[in-house]
Amino acid sequence: MNVNERRFNLILADFLPIAAIATTPGAAKVLLPVCLSIGADLWVSESLGEIKGSQVYSGSLREHIAHIWSQYHGFIFGLATGAVVRLIAPLLKDKSVDPAVIVIDENGKFVISLCGGHQGGADRLARAIALSLNATPILTGAANGLGLPAVDLLGVPFGWNKGAGDWTKVAATIAKNEPVQVIQEVGSTLWQNHLPKGHPFYFEDPENQLPSTNYQLPKARIWISFTQRRFSPDSDLPKVQWHPRVLWLGIGCERGSSKKLIESAIQQVCQKYHLAESAIAGIATIDIKADEVGLIEVCQEKNWPLKTFSAEILGKINVPNPSTIVAAEVGTPSVAEAAAICAGLEMTGKMLVLQDWTNLLVKKQIFRLEGERGAVTIAVGLSEKEYSDRTGKILLIGTGPGQLEQMTIAAQMAISQADAVVGYSLYIDLISPLLKPGQIVESLPITQEVERAKKAIELADKGLTVAVISSGDSGIYGMAGLVLEELQAHGWDGQVPGVQVFPGITALQAAASLVGAPLMHDFCAVSLSDLLTPWSVIEKRLIAAAEADFVTALYNPKSQTRTEQIAFAQQIFLKYRNPTTPVAIVRSAYRETQEITITTLEKLLESSIDMLTIVLIGNSNTLVHGDWMITPRGYKVGVIEYSDF
Repeated sequence: MNVNERRFNLILADFLPIAAIATTPGAAKVLLPVCLSIGADLWVSESLGEIKGSQVYSGSLREHIAHIWSQYHGFIFGLATGAVVRLIAPLLKDKSVDPAVIVIDENGKFVISLCGGHQGGADRLARAIALSLNATPILTGAANGLGLPAVDLLGVPFGWNKGAGDWTKVAATIAKNEPVQVIQEVGSTLWQNHLPKGHPFYFEDPENQLPSTNYQLPKARIWISFTQRRFSPDSDLPKVQWHPRVLWLGIGCERGSSKKLIESAIQQVCQKYHLAESAIAGIATIDIKADEVGLIEVCQEKNWPLKTFSAEILGKINVPNPSTIVAAEVGTPSVAEAAAICAGLEMTGKMLVLQDWTNLLVKKQIFRLEGERGAVTIAVGLSEKEYSDRTGKILLIGTGPGQLEQMTIAAQMAISQADAVVGYSLYIDLISPLLKPGQIVESLPITQEVERAKKAIELADKGLTVAVISSGDSGIYGMAGLVLEELQAHGWDGQVPGVQVFPGITALQAAASLVGAPLMHDFCAVSLSDLLTPWSVIEKRLIAAAEADFVTALYNPKSQTRTEQIAFAQQIFLKYRNPTTPVAIVRSAYRETQEITITTLEKLLESSIDMLTIVLIGNSNTLVHGDWMITPRGYKVGVIEYSDF
């Protein structure tokens, strides 16, 4: 991503392109700022005249919508709901392919998810737009009311593929909060750990299928596996299946083997062993086959990655069916089996030199097809970790002082759209109204900042969009630096995962706003925590700030185990400042437990101070007027005032 492109928001990129439709001046006025903020195209009727930033359509709106319907992933209408229903009804095909359709009333008070709520993403889009307008989102799906993830979106964050089943009936069973049996054989179980209390799911042991301790007679079943199951049409129990991409096809082939032959061989292996083709992660082979046209064409058509390994690496793998002929030709006794094992082990991060083939699901099979050139050998490896073609994102978010109205709209949108939210438990609680059903929420203690950064990167590496929460501004004593440092240490290329920083109101800004204008001249901030910075360095900075007459904000002034630093800081400032220098002590700014004290430098330690406190020490010109602390814009020297005016 170009540096100049970082102003664009990552969180709604997967919705683009989006079309917005306005037929009245009022609707255009509401939709134009929305379009500018999310990058949507605004279409207006020619009767409205020229509106900067919009495109004009002429003639029938019905014909125009039909003309552009296939060009956009989402539609936002500034029309009456009934009118929108009549416009789009002939264009709707199936909820699996229909675009997201949103309706916004002309006053911008309500944002309705009308169509494509789950798979089209209309519910997500409606939440985001409602936050940008300070409007009420109208989401009518039953799962939203229960705080549950939608069953047809369950595996999307992890890159799973949907299999066959009666999705409508299973969704209806969940909506009625009736017992739903889940048999998960593979794939991430993170979603299980973040379900609300009283959810209808119960989980079976996939190893031996023994009933769980809370066994109930199921009214529906969810399979999460690599197996292609055939559901009996006579069964009254509705079932669906998700397929995590955990199968790696190890393929060896004669030079020039056709795409048709390779596809036929894959289909035959899947049918014979009841494997779901949608559970295939990709193809693995020897590096000298990296330019094999048939393999490349199959991978391009299926959107599969092609992994290649050297003969040296493949030769280290102990396989059940080595071949001296293959060894003589390519330098390793196995291509298909060894490549399948290697790809599966690589996904789990295990060393490739392991001398076993426990993850080999299907031993090598040789295929030929009459009329087609070449021969293909296929083996199938099983990975413990699913492959995802989603690009992970890390959203570094500053929540400001804590109240939602003190957060930027962009930050609120980012939290509401993320697949996972990571942060200190107190900060998670403060933004809880923004959380959505099905989100993975990881709350870690206040001292585990590095662990939070690592957790965020781990989740992003799975293809998830992760919001990392900091109070104040993420880039000022927040999590942004730690996450970027950890990414750098892991060899980050600056691109994947994608990173976006969302600024927030800093603690010193929040504290200053409550006591007046103490930061009107040059100021600095110093953290008194010596957990990550030696005290000798902190002391030098305090001396420099005091001597240079900076207004100074002290972060992390005192903890339960760190009590002396604030006293040392006071003594340093008393060497350079008048004892009557105004000091503001602000605890929990803009929160229910907010406390504000205006005092002096000499009386600083008489006030209650802790880790939720910001201390603002004035400069030599700072004064107190009533309950207000004021630092003049300029210094007066004789009769001359030096200022920025």
